[in-house]
Amino acid sequence: MTDSNQSTSGPDTGAEPAPDHSARNRLVIGLLLVSTFVVFLNETIMTVALPRLMIALDVDASAVQWLTTAFLLTMAVVIPVTGFLIQRMNTRPIYIMAMSIFTVGTFICAVSPGLELLIFGRVIQAVGTAIMMPLLMTTVMTLVPPESRGKTMGNISIVISVAPAIGPTISGFVLNYMEWRWLFILVLPIALLAMAVGSRWMKNVTEPRYAPLDFLSVVLSAIAFGGVVYGLSSLGGEGTAKIAGMPAWVTLVIGAAVMVIFILRQFTLQKKDAALLDFRTFQSGNYAICLTMLAISMMTLLGTIILLPIYTQNVLGIDALQTGLLLMPGGLIMGLLAPSVGRMYDKIGARRLVIPGTILVSGVLWALTTVGEDTSIWNILIGHMILSVGLALIFTPLFTAGLGAVPPMLYSHGSAMLGSIQQVAGAAGVALFVAVMSIQTRMAEEAGMSATAALTSGIRLAFVCGACIFLVAVVLAFFVRRPPAPEAPASA
Repeated sequence: MTDSNQSTSGPDTGAEPAPDHSARNRLVIGLLLVSTFVVFLNETIMTVALPRLMIALDVDASAVQWLTTAFLLTMAVVIPVTGFLIQRMNTRPIYIMAMSIFTVGTFICAVSPGLELLIFGRVIQAVGTAIMMPLLMTTVMTLVPPESRGKTMGNISIVISVAPAIGPTISGFVLNYMEWRWLFILVLPIALLAMAVGSRWMKNVTEPRYAPLDFLSVVLSAIAFGGVVYGLSSLGGEGTAKIAGMPAWVTLVIGAAVMVIFILRQFTLQKKDAALLDFRTFQSGNYAICLTMLAISMMTLLGTIILLPIYTQNVLGIDALQTGLLLMPGGLIMGLLAPSVGRMYDKIGARRLVIPGTILVSGVLWALTTVGEDTSIWNILIGHMILSVGLALIFTPLFTAGLGAVPPMLYSHGSAMLGSIQQVAGAAGVALFVAVMSIQTRMAEEAGMSATAALTSGIRLAFVCGACIFLVAVVLAFFVRRPPAPEAPASA
């Protein structure tokens, strides 16, 4: 009665397929996990490097910020299309395509002589990254039985939460001893190895099916998600960046308006099973709750990752390497806890994990609202470690319970939707935290405060906003449920 879908030695007329499929599935998921971890490191690896790049490339802050903005923007534009790609293509070719694109982008970044080509390389990297995460999610939901998904999703949460969290740490180490190009040179052989191993060992584990592509939806999604993410990311800077002569807030409004049109069109197309993103995933209340909590958690994670280095370097006066070391224990804790949290989910469900997790995160955010110029570095270290424990208790159960509540035929749409919302939420978190900090800092300086005191007050107010928003996640945690085990479907 235990381990229902594991290979056993019991007598079975189909003795060969069970062990073969089990080994094949573990290999495929393992390759996808390692590859996705590598590509997701690039989402935040540039955070600490931007000041160094401003000097090395002789550019200002508004220009160098495009290295992060362009990456997020491309992710937001490409992810909605991945649902269609995963339905139409086999696992192996789509994996090779994603890793090849990412490797080419990494090579371009490593040899870039200036900012323009470096931004182009980041865009190419982001295309490959955008394909990998929905592919991993959909494959796991297809191959892993419900009673074992928590453990596997725990490994996925390492990719989604830990890889971005330790990006600044790795960046700090590299930049302390080498020039910025090594951020990409060191990744390049790993990406090439992953592509070579995948080309040799990756298996096709899903059956492609016909899925129509609505080109108008692709255009609308690019404008909608791109406009929203670009607008939020630009507002998170100085709010003065322009595209096609328009201020950032105009692109945000246009993106939001087109988003409404895009959603309405999907409602029409999904009646014919032709939607680019099928919003029938939201017919599950559990999926909607989990997605909302994940969005708030990503806002918190990325907003905190942005603010803490600013605080430690500009207020407490420690350098980039020390900041990376300060944030490393939290990232390691999140990674070490994720598989255990997944196994706990399989036993006790989601609610008893996410409730204490959200309470821990909320407590740390409120504690961060009290930071000052003389706050002990040990308090920041302990606070970040507790924050990481809380997020580890949140991510895995929400991924598993949320996607588990979606009908199997909508797995690719559910994972693509999750990835799209993550990018928008991450950009919104960075925009909110940085914009509130900037506005309050400016007002405090005008009131006569010193630069350091003004920045500290801005950081405190940003954490107040984050803490208030996270209270919504605390409330929603009481409504998360473990999805019922679906009936075993016929072979797809």
